[in-house]
Amino acid sequence: MKIGPLNIPIKEDFSLKSILDFERTPINMVLAVSVLAMLAMLLLGVGNYLIHSHHAYNVTREHPWGLMIAVYIFFVVSSTGFCIVGSLGDVFGFKDFTMISKRAIFGSIVTIMAGFTVIAFEIGHPVTMLIYNVLTPGLTSAIWWMGTLYGLYLTFMIIEFYFLLNNDMKKAKIFGLTGLLVGLAAHSNLGSVFGFLNARTISQGVYYPTYFILTAFITGIFLSFIVMGFRYKLNFDDKTKKLLEGLAKIQGLLISILIFFMTWKLLTDMYGGMPNRAEVAHHIIHSTPFYAEVILAMIIPLLVILKDFGRSPVLMFWASLSGMVGIFFMRYNLVHDTQVKPLQMMKHREYQLPPEWIHYFPSATEIMISLGGLGLCIALYYVGTKAFNLDEEH
Repeated sequence: MKIGPLNIPIKEDFSLKSILDFERTPINMVLAVSVLAMLAMLLLGVGNYLIHSHHAYNVTREHPWGLMIAVYIFFVVSSTGFCIVGSLGDVFGFKDFTMISKRAIFGSIVTIMAGFTVIAFEIGHPVTMLIYNVLTPGLTSAIWWMGTLYGLYLTFMIIEFYFLLNNDMKKAKIFGLTGLLVGLAAHSNLGSVFGFLNARTISQGVYYPTYFILTAFITGIFLSFIVMGFRYKLNFDDKTKKLLEGLAKIQGLLISILIFFMTWKLLTDMYGGMPNRAEVAHHIIHSTPFYAEVILAMIIPLLVILKDFGRSPVLMFWASLSGMVGIFFMRYNLVHDTQVKPLQMMKHREYQLPPEWIHYFPSATEIMISLGGLGLCIALYYVGTKAFNLDEEH
C-alpha cells in the first residue's frame, strides 16, 4: 500500500493501466461495454437537457415527478441499505459481518453520489438550490430536511470510510454510528415527502417513513450478495459463506415483514371504498409493474431463501439480481402510482372530456440520464476496487 493525498492508503499498483487491466471474460467485456454506453448516454442526456431544459422530459403539471425522481430514490435507498449492512460489523460489532464493512460503506458513498448526479438534472437550478439551502433554510419543508440530512450523511460516510482505510476502528465506529443515525433520519424523512402529501390519500400517512427504512435494509442485502458475488466470482470461501448465510436469514425475515406490511397497506387502502384512495389501490393491483415488483423483489428471493435457509449463496446472488430489478419497479411504482389519479376530476369547461387516469412514459432523455447514473455508479465502484483495499485486513 502507498499513502496518497490526505493520508489515504492506496494500492501500490493503482494507475490508469491497472483500471484498464481486467480479466477479459465474456461477462466482463459485456459489462465494460455496457458501462461505457451508459456513460455516453449520460453525456447525451445531460446535453439534451441543457439545450431544452425540462421540455426534454415527459413530466407535466399533472405528473410532475417522473423516472428521474424514482431513480434518485432507488440510489439513495441503496446507499442507506449499504450503510446499514456496513454498520453491522464496524459499529455494532458483529464479527461475521466485519469483512464486508469497507465494501459496503464505499458502496453507500458511490450510490448516493450517483443519486445526487441524477437529481441534479431534475432540479431546475441545482447551484441556486445549494446556495439558498444554506441562506434561507425551509425548516418546515420535508424536502429541505431531506437534502440537508443526506448531505450530512454523505460527509459522515466519507469520514468513516477514511478511518476504515486507516484501520482506526474507534473513530470509524463513532462516525459510522453518527452517519447511520443521520442516514436513517434522512431516509425516513424521504418517506415523509410522500407521507405528507395530504392531497394524495394513497400516500398520506405514517406508512412510508417506516417502509423506506425496511426496504433500504432489504436493498442493502441484495447489493451485498451482488458485490460479494463479483468479488469472489461466485466461488465463496467458508468465511464468506457464513457471512452470506447470515445475511440471507436476515433477508428472509425482512421480506416476510415487507409482504405483511404491503398486504395490510393495500387492504386498508381498499377497505370502505374511500374516494381516490380505494380507486388508486384497485388500479395498482391491476397493473403489470406491481406484479413485477412483488414477484422479482419478494417472491423469488423468499423462495430461494426458504429452499435451504440461505445455504446456497450462488442462488442468492441470482435472486439478488432479480431482487434489484424488482426494487427498481418498487421505486418507479411508488412515484407513478402516487400521481396516477388526477386531482381535478370534474370538467371545468363545456364539451371537455372527463379527466381519466394519467398516462406517463419517460422520455429518451430521462432514460439516458437514469441509465447514465447506473453506469456512473458501477464505474465509480470499479475504480474504487482498484484504488482501495476493500477487503477485511487482519
